[in-house]
Amino acid sequence: MFVYGTLRSEFENPYARRLRSAALLLGTATVSGAIFDLGRYPGYRSDLPGQVTGELYEMRERDGLLAVLDDYEGPEYRRILIHTAEFGPAWIYELVVVPSNAPQILSGDYLTQ
Repeated sequence: MFVYGTLRSEFENPYARRLRSAALLLGTATVSGAIFDLGRYPGYRSDLPGQVTGELYEMRERDGLLAVLDDYEGPEYRRILIHTAEFGPAWIYELVVVPSNAPQILSGDYLTQ
């Protein structure tokens, strides 16, 4: 699972802690695409130019963890398969529709916007 926002290891929300308890952090990774600032969290789009920095996790409890994360992300996001430059294929949550007023995070890194 590639995470780029509030599921990253720097965050202490219940879902980030659940991810860390059920998956192994492999390290920093990058994917093609763009992220947008939606206020309290970012949104990713794979169909736009750019590079996004995040973290890659190897899931130990795949089905149960995916169900929890799907609920956390909600209907505004869809889980898709992408390719990380460092580790190969991974799941990522992609924003279905980018709000017209959402600014792009030009650094590609939610933590250094």
